[in-house]
Amino acid sequence: MDVAQGGLQQFLQLFLGWEGAAVIFAIAYLLLAIRESMLCWYAAFVSSMIFAVVFWDVSLLMDSALSIYYVVMAVVGWYEWKRGGKDHSGVKVHRWGVRHHALAITGVVVASMVSGYLLAENTNAAWPYLDSFTTWGAVLTTWMVTRKVLENWIYWVVIDGVSIALYIERGLYPTTILFVVYTIMAIWGYFTWREHLHESANRTAKLA
Repeated sequence: MDVAQGGLQQFLQLFLGWEGAAVIFAIAYLLLAIRESMLCWYAAFVSSMIFAVVFWDVSLLMDSALSIYYVVMAVVGWYEWKRGGKDHSGVKVHRWGVRHHALAITGVVVASMVSGYLLAENTNAAWPYLDSFTTWGAVLTTWMVTRKVLENWIYWVVIDGVSIALYIERGLYPTTILFVVYTIMAIWGYFTWREHLHESANRTAKLA
């Protein structure tokens, strides 16, 4: 009983701290992104700033660097959703072709092998190759979100699944819960955005 209570207290302390705050803002970001709300980028900015510090403290160096990238992408995403696209009225949900996906996946694998090797040889990074894979995959997929590429949600399911194993091993339990939620919500996001894409296509067809 004492062990269980101690574990519960530790969990509550973590969840009520900075990591817990980052988790709350991150979930808010995803909920808003699924709805294509501009407010998602404000939540992303705050969450990413906090996670940059949290990951640095537990030696997930690539994840810490990735969080800084997320901060930048929050600004880029806000601009693209607000002013991007050919008519500067904001980007619309669209698909990538097979060639785009092949190039993207190849780039992530090559970058992960290179940075994983460099981290393993020169730093004390935990799980350097997996950490690199989730980092480079997230770099690509976050950019896909800023451009409203539908398949970003499928990429996130894979990345989040690998991340769950990493965070359990590092003892980041609130973050682990976050990524379980992320995985479920990424599936929801895919079907929601696909519906938005079909609705947009139908409206375009009616106007033609």
